[in-house]
Amino acid sequence: MRVESEPPGPGESGSTLGIRLFGPLSVARAGMAVTLPASRKVRALLAYLTLAPLPVPRSELCEMLWDVPDDPRGELRWCLSRIRGVLDEPGRRRVITGKDAVGLDLSGCFVDTAEVVRAARDGVAALSAERLRELARLFAGDFAETLELDRQPLFEGWLVGQRRRFRDLRAEVLEQLAQRLPHEQAADILDEWRRLVPFDLRPHASILAALARRGRIREGEEHLSATIRQFEAEGLESAPLRALWQAARTGIADASLPRITAAPAAPPPGATPVAARRASVAIMPFVDFAPGPLLQGGGLADGLTYDVITRLAKLRSLFVIAQGTIFALRDRGVTPAEAGRTLGVDYLVSGSVQRRGKRLAIAVELAEAQSARIVWAEVFDHEVVDAFLALDEIGNGVVASIAGEIEALERNHAILKPPDSLDAWEAHHRGLWHMYRFNKSDNEQARHFFEAAIHLDPTFSRAYAGLSFTHWQNAFQGWAEREGEVERAYAAAGQSLMADDRDPAAHWAMGRALWLRRRHNQAVDELGRAVELSPNFALGHYTLAFVHSLTGDAAAAVAASDHSQRLSPFDPLLFGILGSRAMALLRLGRFEDAAEVAVKAAARPNAHAHILAITAVSLALARRDEEARPYVAAIRKALPGYSVDNLVAAMQPIPEGEKLFRDGGKRIGFG
Repeated sequence: MRVESEPPGPGESGSTLGIRLFGPLSVARAGMAVTLPASRKVRALLAYLTLAPLPVPRSELCEMLWDVPDDPRGELRWCLSRIRGVLDEPGRRRVITGKDAVGLDLSGCFVDTAEVVRAARDGVAALSAERLRELARLFAGDFAETLELDRQPLFEGWLVGQRRRFRDLRAEVLEQLAQRLPHEQAADILDEWRRLVPFDLRPHASILAALARRGRIREGEEHLSATIRQFEAEGLESAPLRALWQAARTGIADASLPRITAAPAAPPPGATPVAARRASVAIMPFVDFAPGPLLQGGGLADGLTYDVITRLAKLRSLFVIAQGTIFALRDRGVTPAEAGRTLGVDYLVSGSVQRRGKRLAIAVELAEAQSARIVWAEVFDHEVVDAFLALDEIGNGVVASIAGEIEALERNHAILKPPDSLDAWEAHHRGLWHMYRFNKSDNEQARHFFEAAIHLDPTFSRAYAGLSFTHWQNAFQGWAEREGEVERAYAAAGQSLMADDRDPAAHWAMGRALWLRRRHNQAVDELGRAVELSPNFALGHYTLAFVHSLTGDAAAAVAASDHSQRLSPFDPLLFGILGSRAMALLRLGRFEDAAEVAVKAAARPNAHAHILAITAVSLALARRDEEARPYVAAIRKALPGYSVDNLVAAMQPIPEGEKLFRDGGKRIGFG
């Protein structure tokens, strides 16, 4: 089955069917718009299948788009029948369904997203100005506008990820096009680029240079003033903007203008390092609506508040206000919003506890303290058989959610700031933003930012741990010479431990580095220490699952993988969590279960070639050869020489596991 689009190209008339996903979803046949079904679910399903590089399991589609309906597969069949009415042609079926998977045959069709992805495959910088113009015209709006679905977090997560991906591609196209066009023709492109990424210095540098070059000083001053106001309203430094305008007016704004680097500059020799700032959070006492105390010595709400404060502090990634201060403010009648302003923290957590029969409902809100803007809210519902067990389960969910949401917010704030204005904390989170994109180029960017954070604060344990991970990735993915990267990963992990041996991330980094060095027992010991220091450290549980799945106790790997996923269900490394579970299930002889989990791992954003290979061999061992082969084709399209040998070299499994990989590969010609 072919799933990718192979259009003749924009502007050509050879394609009778066209699908556009930039702006509102639309379908046209022979240039005439096709009326789409009114159902938002149908249109969301069409968008998802259009982008899917491989057939999608029905179970994944049901999980993605339906909030436990009475008959999810029946609803899926109904939606597919509506899509057939839009896409199928006489004698040509576009919707291809099998027993367990669904895909679209879009060969010969024009799909705007596929056109952009294909053109950018070898790098936007290599395209001609005319080709860049064609691509720029395709971006008629944001990806899949108006396709949001309430109460469907998996689909919403996918949608946000795709919008970010295509927004980045659009910015690349506009930047390259602005550089290629004559100055007098580039004004509209520059303005579009600036509106797309308003806090990126590069479009502002180009605009100010163009205005200065043409002697339009008054307009340059007006642009500078308006942009400074915009930056300062978001708490961003305006000094770099003033420097850009000064450089433009003195005639050095073109080739001689200092390039905006991928990482903040290191401080000059002898400069005093700046101590690492950490995001700060206050957990205000939960309001207790539960009748009667359930815990000896206090009510459930107070017990949960103490528990969350303690667990968050153990993560050592946030500055957490001590419980004594928090309860003293509560006893003085200070409201959460007033407490946030009084304490000067970045984030504020508040909530309530309510008992409903045998169930507890815990409502939690996370807000930015200064603006009072709620950035996350959730209700945790749990059956109360044992109050302590209920606290443990709810505490796990609350702590993991708060930590994950704050980290994501800090990453997003850091990516908006000019690189040369970042402090150590921001540089570290800018590194995390790149690190979690899992490709060679972003991994190198992440390394630069982690090194910058270390320059700014040589005692910053988490920055060393992040740096170790980038070297680990280089070795694991084969992006650089393995032995040197293994030693660099180990050295950076050692520095992380010396900076703070009670930081679970330091032991996590060392555990991964020891695994690379084939010191598996020591790796398990370090990873065990990480989760002992912080039972809510999801990455520690995941990496224990990874190591056990390859060289240790396969049943323990399944349990650790499940626990990690419960702690962090939307983790950027979810593909690895699921991939580890699949490898463990293979060793347990549960081939069908392994295949199901592996397929989910491969469907996650940024799943790399090794994950696709695990999926292919898992399906092969489950005797689902026809489903396995498209994964092999997808790998070899990106990495023509890849085989099971590469998977074995990366994973370092024990002989039993290696035999499973090779047996599966042999069945499907993947040797």
